[in-house]
Order: sequence, then structure tokens, then C-alpha cells
Amino acid sequence: MTFPTATVSTSNLDSATDDPSAARADLLDAVQKLNTIITDGGVASGVAILDGSGYLPTAQIPPTISTTSADITLAPSSGIVNIQNILRLTQFPTSVILSFTSNVSGDMVMCSNVGNIASNPGVAFYNGSAWKGLPFNANVFVTL
Repeated sequence: MTFPTATVSTSNLDSATDDPSAARADLLDAVQKLNTIITDGGVASGVAILDGSGYLPTAQIPPTISTTSADITLAPSSGIVNIQNILRLTQFPTSVILSFTSNVSGDMVMCSNVGNIASNPGVAFYNGSAWKGLPFNANVFVTL
């Protein structure tokens, strides 16, 4: 069954003078939609069901979160994003990093060739006006 998206009509349910027999179809529609929500709870295209602690069970969290319309922002109220496993970042060559637009100070990316040196991976940071790279085999920043 498809998850309900249309509202239930209340035109035969909102007045004391409404005929109960006229409300039958609206009540049946409401019960069917409620049953669909119950049946589709915790499955794709349904609603997420929280566990006893108020969290989403792992089985209901997709392995990949992506969007084609905007960036994904993690903004916990504590201000801390706690990653308890490996954070795997895609490495980009310097030429690709320098082509990025809409950079803001603090942006970070893995670089496969810091300083345009082959086999010289590291981390690149945008300082507000330029990308700076820190190769893994050095302790000084270099300009990309």
C-alpha cells in the first residue's frame, strides 16, 4: 500500500448536525490511512519508528545519506559532531580543489597531491582567500 499523503475530509464530521451516515466514507478513509501508517511503520516510504530510548533503530537508518539539491548540514545543539568510527574522505587532486567554488574559511578536503607533487597526500584547508595544504609527511603548510 502507498503511504497516505492526502488529508481526510472532515466536511461530514465537523458539525453536530452532520448526518452520521454521510460521515461513514470519511471515517472509513481515516481508518484505512491509519492502518496504512501502522503497517508501513519502519519500512521504506513509510514512517520511522523510534525505539524505547527515542532513537531510530539502525535498520531504519540508510547506509548512505545524499542529496542532489543542497549540502547536508549536521548541527547538533552541543556544537559537537561526534564520529565514533572511521571518517572516509575522498581524495581530490589539487587541480580539482582549486576549481571548487563558494569556498568559505574553514573548508577542509583531502588532497592527493599537495603542492602538485604526485604521491604527496595531505589535508587542504581554505583560509578565506586561498587553499593551504599540509602534506602527511611534513609539518608546514604549503600553498596549493
